[in-house]
Amino acid sequence: MPLAILADIHGNSSALTAVLTDMDRLGVTAAIHLGDYFSGPLDARGVADLLRNRNEPAILGNHDRWLIEQTPDDMGPSDRAAYDQLTAQDLDWLRTLPPTHTLNDIFLCHGTPQSDLTYWLDTLDPAGHMRASTHAEIEPHAQGIDASLILCAHTHLPRMVRLKDGRTIVNPGSIGCPGYTDDHPIPHVVQTGTPHASYAIATRDNDHWDITFRSVPYDPSPMVELAEQRGRDEWARALATGWIDT
Repeated sequence: MPLAILADIHGNSSALTAVLTDMDRLGVTAAIHLGDYFSGPLDARGVADLLRNRNEPAILGNHDRWLIEQTPDDMGPSDRAAYDQLTAQDLDWLRTLPPTHTLNDIFLCHGTPQSDLTYWLDTLDPAGHMRASTHAEIEPHAQGIDASLILCAHTHLPRMVRLKDGRTIVNPGSIGCPGYTDDHPIPHVVQTGTPHASYAIATRDNDHWDITFRSVPYDPSPMVELAEQRGRDEWARALATGWIDT
């Protein structure tokens, strides 16, 4: 049975709607979620409404954790914008989610198994430029994980890596945030170069996993308008073009 891998929605209800529609068109009825559902200057309320009745396996992302750990006054602008739209029921749902989860032969994490803030399949160089991680950098984080399919997110960049022992690691990319700036661990910019919504589909084929990456076009203009109204021009550029540095 095909399984949709969804991550990093970041309050983009238009992108999530497009992905759910794409899943329906392909007949994909099962999904798992890798975190960062709401944070952003967009439509956290709409995303919560779309997810409420799906009852699918899900874990916390770093921004989800901050939404339930921090006071509103301590939150960054993206988290606070989401927090102000969420209900107590939404926040209680986040509190039920684990940081990692094992589902049969699949392991779920947001960043790495050890940290929701650490990039796994991509690495920052000292100048703040992103590059693909080497096997030597990837393998140690997977030690002790007894699963043939390991899922991560956080970088917003779609990528798949096969470990030396045959295990597969997949980052499905971001559904709703194709570019962002961050200052952890050093200032840097991540941009996918496409405004499309990204997710992945995994299908078990005997002793290996067949992974398909999906890049779904949709109309981002309602989300662009929300970002502009809230003074987040970098979000507006990324949503419209896939780039922050234009």
